[in-house]
Amino acid sequence: MPMFICSLSWTDQGLRSVKDAPKRAQAARELAKKVGVEIKEVYLTSGDDDLLAHCLFEALRFNPINFGPFRLCAKDYIVAAGTGRSKRLKAGTKVLASTMSAMFVAA
Repeated sequence: MPMFICSLSWTDQGLRSVKDAPKRAQAARELAKKVGVEIKEVYLTSGDDDLLAHCLFEALRFNPINFGPFRLCAKDYIVAAGTGRSKRLKAGTKVLASTMSAMFVAA
C-alpha cells in the first residue's frame, strides 16, 4: 500500500493554538477515514524543511519505493557500446530505467 509523507507549515493561528494540535490531528484522521484514507502517524515538528527533505532522500535511496520507471526507446540505440556487454535496442523497445542502485555506494 502506498505511503505518503506531508510536510505542512504552521500558520500564525496554528502556532497560537498549538496545544490543540492533537485534537486537530484526530479530526483529520476521522475526516480521512470517511474517504478511505488511513493516517498512520502524525509528527509535529519545527525547523529546517531542507534537513527533513535530505533525511527522506537518504532513506529512499537505501530502500526505494519503486525500482524504476518504464520507458520506450525513442530510436535505435546500443547500450554499453564498445564493450563485451553491448546490446542493440530497437526503437519502440520497452526498457526499465532501474534506480535500485542509483547513487548507492556501500560503506
